Amino acid sequence: MGLLAAAIAVGLAALGAGIGNGLIVSRTVEGIARQPELRSSLQTVMFIGVALVEAVPIIGVVIALIVMNQ
Repeated sequence: MGLLAAAIAVGLAALGAGIGNGLIVSRTVEGIARQPELRSSLQTVMFIGVALVEAVPIIGVVIALIVMNQ
């Protein structure tokens, strides 16, 4: 049962991160298309957002490892 819970935790974390990254990048591209002069500042904010979203799967893997060890 613990292995199933670990697999679900990692899978959902990866799914959520993929959706979040897609939304962040698509909105950034949309913003750059509307105002090309803000490209550098929008990219900076995008990279910070992507880094924060990528923390979610890492936390999911840690939770999975904790569940598997119990």
